[in-house]
Amino acid sequence: MLSETKLKALKEISGDFSRDEAVWASGFLAGIAGISAVGQHPITSGADTNAVSPKKITLAYGTETGNSKKLAVELAGILKKKAVQVKLADLSQYKPKDLAKEDLFFIIISTQGEGDPPILAKKFYDHLHENDLDISHLKFGILALGDSSYPLFCKTGEDIDSRFEVLGAQRIIPLKKCDVDYEQDAYSWTEHILDTVNKTAEGSQKSVVTLKTSTARKKYQGKISTIINLNDRDSDKETYHIEIETEEPLVYSPGDALGVIAFNKKEEVEEIISLTGIDPEKQIKTVKLTAGAEELLYKHLNISYLLKTTVAQYAQITGHAIPEVRLSLLDLLRIYPVKRADEFEQFIPALTGQSPRLYSVSSSLEAHGDSVIHITVAKSEFFINDKKQNGLCSGFLAEFKEGEDIEFYIQEAKHFRLPKPEKDVIMIGPGTGIAPFRSFLYERDALGGEGRNWLFFGDRTFVSDFLYQAELQDFLKTGTLTHLDLAFSRDTAEKVYVQHKLEQKAQEVFHWLEAGASLYVCGAREPMSKDVEKTILNIIQDKGKHSLEEAQNYLEELELNGRYVKDVY
Repeated sequence: MLSETKLKALKEISGDFSRDEAVWASGFLAGIAGISAVGQHPITSGADTNAVSPKKITLAYGTETGNSKKLAVELAGILKKKAVQVKLADLSQYKPKDLAKEDLFFIIISTQGEGDPPILAKKFYDHLHENDLDISHLKFGILALGDSSYPLFCKTGEDIDSRFEVLGAQRIIPLKKCDVDYEQDAYSWTEHILDTVNKTAEGSQKSVVTLKTSTARKKYQGKISTIINLNDRDSDKETYHIEIETEEPLVYSPGDALGVIAFNKKEEVEEIISLTGIDPEKQIKTVKLTAGAEELLYKHLNISYLLKTTVAQYAQITGHAIPEVRLSLLDLLRIYPVKRADEFEQFIPALTGQSPRLYSVSSSLEAHGDSVIHITVAKSEFFINDKKQNGLCSGFLAEFKEGEDIEFYIQEAKHFRLPKPEKDVIMIGPGTGIAPFRSFLYERDALGGEGRNWLFFGDRTFVSDFLYQAELQDFLKTGTLTHLDLAFSRDTAEKVYVQHKLEQKAQEVFHWLEAGASLYVCGAREPMSKDVEKTILNIIQDKGKHSLEEAQNYLEELELNGRYVKDVY
């Protein structure tokens, strides 16, 4: 028996061990004692002929926005807990010739725009379709992510699934096509993987993934109680803090997102109806619902930036010769008008549905109560053919007035969760990336967690763009924030970003990671998140005395254990 002091020390050391680390440690201690870790018999050099080798699979992902990767990491964690060895692979770096070395190979991949593969996975996709590979030994399964509002739903997944079959690979799990709400289908797919692995591993017992009961997305009705532009008048940005109050209690956690479907501009819809001559009340059947023409155009259908395939369908119906182009519906009608109202009526079902937009929740139930929720929204501006445009949903939200009604839902984000209250966290969130971390800080402040909190925030200028400045300074004073590092790119001759602040604090950042801190990144995918990840890898290499490959493995292990999490867009 260990003394109470030694037992306490052992528990503190081993508390955060992964399964593999725990197995290694038990073997190490058994070696000291001269016995086997399992049977308590002396260790011999001979192999145990009755041992069952753990089954290995490769889980690859192809991603454009990061959803496929986040899902792959989460599912890999589930599989590892069920004693399945998982090798994660990014299709942007995967060499197709390595398929010859694979046995069980599974892919999670999204479809973009006109049915295209993610840009980073296109090289793999093209090689697969342009070469006759011998993969007859391969057993595979594909999970395809998409949006059924688009005509070529999950096409990339379909293409890879059929191509693998043509090349002789054995499909051991049917193609699973997932819509915007993909979580339940993804867990079901993971259960199929476990069943397959269990059937092919001798003597293993069947593992079960506990699935949530599938439920319809819950809609909340709320009122805008507060809407404030957080930027100073001198700023060239508009970032809105929006508070929504509800009659019924809300259910959400820090890290979750608020989903909203934006309505199109009424004046645009009115002009479309005027140009086409369609009866606003004319009932039209689309893929998802039947409603009046005006209601469909205002609330349910995308009219702002049509797909090339949608424009092509318009050309076919109207007889216009239209080049391959993307236009708003209003511009399309102005340039290539319909001849009769029935032409437009025939075209309406070809329009894609309006997709929901997600915004990280920036409040905490523990701090703000269960009848209010906050979001942080940057009004997006861009140009098409030298014409200034506003982002559909950010423009929609920015125009709300206090007291107006809004409908929304909560999108659960299992991957983006606070660790236990005693664990440290490092948060990197420039711009509106601050939103979930405001939620984290309020939650930890309300619950009195002992874990340390370190925030890296950046924007353009200190005076005009320091979002939630007073609140963050209060968190510093009370000790909820241990460190606050700021990077304002336009305040100095040489631009300073959050990754530069990370470099300056490299030694302490690495110490926090070594001590078990969780690392979170939220904000723009390009270039911020990639620059931050390169910096983190450099820190691990330099301060940990690791090679690049070792640093990549270190970071991947953090990710698999839920200690390196990204929410980027």
